[in-house]
Amino acid sequence: MPTFTTLTSRMIAIPANDIDTDQIIPAQFLKVTDKNGLADALFYHWRYNDDKTPKEDFIINKPESQGAQILLAGDNFGCGSSREHAPWALTSYGFRAVISTSFADIFRNNSLKNGLIPIVVDDATHKMLFDLFEEAPRADLTVDLATQTLSYPGGSLTFPIDLFSKTCLLNGVDELGYIMNFEKEIANFEANLP
Repeated sequence: MPTFTTLTSRMIAIPANDIDTDQIIPAQFLKVTDKNGLADALFYHWRYNDDKTPKEDFIINKPESQGAQILLAGDNFGCGSSREHAPWALTSYGFRAVISTSFADIFRNNSLKNGLIPIVVDDATHKMLFDLFEEAPRADLTVDLATQTLSYPGGSLTFPIDLFSKTCLLNGVDELGYIMNFEKEIANFEANLP
């Protein structure tokens, strides 16, 4: 997993509430066991017409959205069934952070295990960020994981994240990688078992 320290990027906004994992990546794309090609399946039914041509009015398909790594989403993002493919599709597309007022627990945990930072903000900040996107769509935001800070033009806020996930992300390791950091201690413990 790549390290996550600081990210500065534009955001794109999808204001819909209750975006579930089936909307993030539909079931027909869940047969794969790796991330290859999942970027093209992200928001598939919202993104493409029946003939598989891109819908020009969907935010991700707009030229000015290309390269944005922060997604500003409506309330209760990632609800529904537990599918690791949802954060896989988001990160494969290029997103490194999602901002919402709330996340489904399983989606949040899957995101953190796959290098995607779920940033929880209060209602007033959420509305302000949507207003900012409307007024200055090319404005940069900065996510600083070490200080747990989201900075935007005119201010900043801190966001919650559990210490274990933060440590893993800052060091670019998953749970197994974290355990392997203690390989010498584990070997020493095993060697001294009665």
